[in-house]
Amino acid sequence: MRTLVLALLSTVALAGPPPAPAPRNTTAVIKQPRVLSPFPTDAQCQALGPVMTPIPFGPGETLEFDIDALGARAGTMTMQTMPIRDGVLPLEVAVETNTFFSKVRRVKGIAKSELSAKTLRPSRYFEDAHENEVHRVADVTFKKNKTAKLVSTIDGRTWTEDMRWGNDVSDVAGAIHLLRAIPMKEGQQLCFDVYGIRRIWRVWGTVLPREHVSMPVGEFESWHLAGEAAPLNLPNARREMHVWISDDARRLPLAALGMIDFGAVRATMKAFSRPGEEGNRAENKGNIKW
Repeated sequence: MRTLVLALLSTVALAGPPPAPAPRNTTAVIKQPRVLSPFPTDAQCQALGPVMTPIPFGPGETLEFDIDALGARAGTMTMQTMPIRDGVLPLEVAVETNTFFSKVRRVKGIAKSELSAKTLRPSRYFEDAHENEVHRVADVTFKKNKTAKLVSTIDGRTWTEDMRWGNDVSDVAGAIHLLRAIPMKEGQQLCFDVYGIRRIWRVWGTVLPREHVSMPVGEFESWHLAGEAAPLNLPNARREMHVWISDDARRLPLAALGMIDFGAVRATMKAFSRPGEEGNRAENKGNIKW
């Protein structure tokens, strides 16, 4: 499930059939054998560029997701945007498996990211999680010399490591929010690096044509981002991913679908609330239609 946090939050939501119908074209892509695309070099993986002004979210926003794995409901995830302090926009993400899926893998954890309120790039990322009986803590500082210093603790044993990144970087809590704030157009190529699971991953993909999405939380025109992720030191260890972001002023992350270590996983937004707006919840409002 830590890999799920990487997949989804790096946009990356890194199924057997999920409870509601998945997009037909995405399901086909995941099930078919694929020829690996070329792994982008640093020169090819250029920075994403500046974010929108103003950014499409802010303090007080809460996003809630259902997580499906192996064809069943597996748990929940909540993303919260906290008040800005000293030019830093903090994010908090909480993930917890449900009683059913905890028989397969029991996970409960929280991730915190400190982003620049202007650029949405991270200065620090912190993660505290229990996976079955293992307690894992990661504290990452992003430096200006394109390195990330990791202080990792697993069951009381601590070590440090410096990891390089290329031309642009995020973390698994901040990546989806960074993508929400990047101007998009059909055919646009995206590439950046993401910290997650004690590695730096390269994430790259393409903005596909807009799609209409009918969800329990509303009707949306959305951008479909299709891509891959792989650790910088293991370029053939791929994770395929698909993410849908609403094409409106809110740029909501509607859903993510991808392959992780134990199979296919999907995260679907079930509720959102934003200051000054009427929130919405998914209970008893029907299925998703793509």
